[in-house]
Amino acid sequence: MRIGYLTGTYPRATDTFIQREIFALRDRGLEVKTFAVRRPSAAQLVGEEQRQECDRTYYLLPPQLPQLIQDHLALFFQSPGRYWAGLKLAQRTSQPGLRGLLYQWVYFVEAGSLARQLQQQNIDHLHNHLGDSSCSVAMLAAHLGDRPYSFTLHGPYIFYDPYRWHVGTKIEQARFVICISHFCRSQAMYFAPFTAWSKLNIVHCGVDPQLFPLVRHQGVGNRLLYVGRLSAAKGLPILLDSLSQLKSDYPDLCLTVVGDGEDRQILEQLTVQRGLEKHVKYVGYKSQAEVRDAMQHTDVFVLPSFAEGVPVSLMEAMAAGVPVVTTRIAGISELVDDGVSGYLVPPGDSEELTLKICRLLDQPELRSQFGSAGRAKVEAEFNIHIEANRLHQVLIESCSA
Repeated sequence: MRIGYLTGTYPRATDTFIQREIFALRDRGLEVKTFAVRRPSAAQLVGEEQRQECDRTYYLLPPQLPQLIQDHLALFFQSPGRYWAGLKLAQRTSQPGLRGLLYQWVYFVEAGSLARQLQQQNIDHLHNHLGDSSCSVAMLAAHLGDRPYSFTLHGPYIFYDPYRWHVGTKIEQARFVICISHFCRSQAMYFAPFTAWSKLNIVHCGVDPQLFPLVRHQGVGNRLLYVGRLSAAKGLPILLDSLSQLKSDYPDLCLTVVGDGEDRQILEQLTVQRGLEKHVKYVGYKSQAEVRDAMQHTDVFVLPSFAEGVPVSLMEAMAAGVPVVTTRIAGISELVDDGVSGYLVPPGDSEELTLKICRLLDQPELRSQFGSAGRAKVEAEFNIHIEANRLHQVLIESCSA
């Protein structure tokens, strides 16, 4: 069975969960070919895994005009009816306005190129991650190439513009949809017709717990870790507020910030304004191995985000036996049990965030207790091997139906 995997940009340092999923499906005997709309920047290729995947991925951009014309002519003469129906589907799922229509034509052109690749490489099924533009390309390519398609729905951003991205139609057109949490599925159920609810399957993103040795917690802690995109929406200004309150009681406190993003310069300036230069280290993107190593040298993992699905970085910290402090939003409470494996605080509440960080820094026994509970949770419910088996089963059953 040959599966095509599509994303907007692949492989990125921030999308390790997609790479793990693809590797796990290959381990189960599926031949997985990767496609992406655009190539990642060199800064995203932080590890050997990313570099190897980049070399074996087919990219739709930049376009080759003669090949595009040839692809679309071939699709048209194969089945004029299907081609015209694809044009109508593209128009029906266009974003509002002239600009939205122009973007949709671009997606249709890209979809034609992908559809021919599906046919020429004998791809049996196309799967897409995320529900926005790449999913539009996947839906149209599957129609033009006469192949079934599916997609993984993550959130949260797709649920801010569900009508713009025609989430309901994409669910209707798909053979099945993977939702990463109960919360995610509930949102999909809201926007999809009742008759399509049976297509919605819950399969978690996951990590391999065996790759994460358990951290031993001793004494008063002073090491905090954040891994993720450098964006204000991730609550980093709130975390800096907490550090301003904590630094007098914990003069050796150090926060390591792994990742990059659109707000890095602003956050670095804010760090200087708060007098936190000695307490915060911005280290940029790191490979999967380097992130695992960072987990081994931390006492508390902090993610005070305002918008999430179910963060893989939290899973990694919990797999390493590191207690977490994060926000009570979206599907996070399906991963983190408040007061058991970590603390859930109201988003935007720096005082509560500070209180919970203090409690964990001061109590090594509590850190160990939370760490053990977190590891058990990941092993049971967010284990890539178990979740890949579920996804593999859904793929086999759906494609043989």
